[in-house]
Amino acid sequence: MRPTLSKKDTAPGKWLKFFYHTKPGSVLLQLMTQRWVSKAAGALLDTKLSCGLIDGYIRRNGIDMTQFEDEDYASFNAFFTRHIRPELRPVDQDKDAFISPCDGKVSVYPITADNTFEIKGFTYTVSSLLKNAAMAKRYDGGLCIVLRLAVDDYHRYIYVDDCISGRQHFIKGKLHTVQNVALEARRVFTENCRAWTTLHTENFGPVTQVEVGAMMVGRIANNHPDKAVTVKRGTEKGRFEFGGSTIVLLVQKDQVALDEEFFANTQNELETIVRCGERIGTKIEK
Repeated sequence: MRPTLSKKDTAPGKWLKFFYHTKPGSVLLQLMTQRWVSKAAGALLDTKLSCGLIDGYIRRNGIDMTQFEDEDYASFNAFFTRHIRPELRPVDQDKDAFISPCDGKVSVYPITADNTFEIKGFTYTVSSLLKNAAMAKRYDGGLCIVLRLAVDDYHRYIYVDDCISGRQHFIKGKLHTVQNVALEARRVFTENCRAWTTLHTENFGPVTQVEVGAMMVGRIANNHPDKAVTVKRGTEKGRFEFGGSTIVLLVQKDQVALDEEFFANTQNELETIVRCGERIGTKIEK
């Protein structure tokens, strides 16, 4: 059994409670979720001056720096997107293994035959997530896998299989936090700015990966945004700069059997902790 987090383990700070659960806070939230605010913060964190924030961040979050490659960081964002030692994130190369693209906390939601799924009491549609009804229709009856990254997670992510990766589609939006306090108050995944790419995988059919920005995230930085590329499983796809964020995977019906613990934990309002490259499901043989 994998470790889990419950809602009480991720209790929001007082400022997030104020923003999302009071009328005065909701007014300020309109400002805080604007993209220019996060862009300004990201620009500051790209400077050499921001290096002064690194030591305190490591102490507050209890980060074990022995897990990461030795680097001289030119900025806080360079530190935030630091490379983990590769032997600590082995990629399962079994062709039938469906792997996690990142470190994160997993929740799983069935997509109904009419293109909807439920998260924290809100009804979403795949077409509103992608802003593309034709593409969304492919995932009727499939699975929506949500991987939430906290600020102390490893923030680089990989391709889940050998595939031809299509070009990136970017959707402008706001930048809410992806903590539960926001998910319970707003349709965060269809309000936030996001980038999606369809991966034409060798073993699991078309898988659409959505990178969702979050409050104070400077950039969603994908390595191959502008053209189709052929890549191997485990190749780095991109990174999130400062802040927590989320990856959403859309999988077609009858392609992947996810481990049952993910469904049971999600039903019990638990998030399942996974690591980049580990098997989270198995190919369904036709």
